[in-house]
Amino acid sequence: MKTPELQRYRDAERMNHWLVVLLFALAALSGLAFFHPSLYFLSAALGGGVWARILHPFIGAAMFCSFLGLFVRLWRENVVNAADREWLRRSPVLLQGDKAVMPPVGKYNAGQKVVFWLLAACLLTLFVTGVMFWQPWFANAFPIALRRVAVLLHAVAAVGLILTVIVHVYAAIWVKGTLRAMTRGTVSATWARQNHAQWYQETTRKP
Repeated sequence: MKTPELQRYRDAERMNHWLVVLLFALAALSGLAFFHPSLYFLSAALGGGVWARILHPFIGAAMFCSFLGLFVRLWRENVVNAADREWLRRSPVLLQGDKAVMPPVGKYNAGQKVVFWLLAACLLTLFVTGVMFWQPWFANAFPIALRRVAVLLHAVAAVGLILTVIVHVYAAIWVKGTLRAMTRGTVSATWARQNHAQWYQETTRKP
């Protein structure tokens, strides 16, 4: 008997997500190319150093704007509450493979919410600091000392973003059945009951 499926994401949400993924990949490759000489070969992904320098800020701005689309749709469901703090307190047990002790969660668990807000914070920092030293459009409006600080914060936020994305991808692979939510838009009822019991109950009770 086929397991019933529940819709987790609409087509527009999944398209928005994969657009952010594509832009992140291009921005990360070009950004890392500028981060250290040994990584300069990555600039080939955008046609070489000159094109990478031209396109990187535009791609970064497009990624930020695309993420805003997801942020507007999802921020309410990612507000951290008391149940999430309890989930975080018990999370070391979850990492050992024991889900039984974890409290039931809604559409997103506390770990996913933390990732969401880290992504938002890193992208906002990248956008603001990137504008501050974006030549030749905006950089001259800011003093050189402030631009130097912006460059440092930009690099820190970029590393934070890449690490957060790695955690996000690893978690999606680790929890079997999660990836299909962003490839097909649906998850099995069994997956929902096991990983997001409150969301499963809310979804199945809808008329």
